[in-house]
Amino acid sequence: MTPEEIAKLPYRQNVGVMLMNADGHVFVGQRLDNPGPAWQMPQGGIDKGESPRDAALRELEEETGVPARLVDIAAETEDWLPYDLPHDLVPRIWKGRYRGQEQKWFLLRFTGTDADVNIDTDHPEFSRWRWMAPSDLVDNIVPFKRDVYTRVLDAFADHL
Repeated sequence: MTPEEIAKLPYRQNVGVMLMNADGHVFVGQRLDNPGPAWQMPQGGIDKGESPRDAALRELEEETGVPARLVDIAAETEDWLPYDLPHDLVPRIWKGRYRGQEQKWFLLRFTGTDADVNIDTDHPEFSRWRWMAPSDLVDNIVPFKRDVYTRVLDAFADHL
């Protein structure tokens, strides 16, 4: 696909979850489909008829095993935050229908313990996980998502 063709594609609507523990650290998982360092916070698509809030809670449980009863919703981004995929990935992801994603992000306070986290889910996305200081997030995320992570941190700055 040419850059001009990619620029005409829409964004896929998606939700992102910043799960924060009592120490103020954020859950990140190492993506299974990327051999290099590819940490990210949970995220995923919105099913037809599903609200972004419900999608965020569903994705959280699907990717981390953490049920909605173990979180409190502290904040959500006012706007949808877009990011573009690298051009070489566009034809391979989502059958080339989207240029990237626009995300509604939710800050969730985790009220459980590390024993409540289980990334060995029905459809695992992460090979391992850890708690990371918010100040370390951007430097440890795949480069094409760094701008959106910066915007998420800015949006939630008063809650961190």
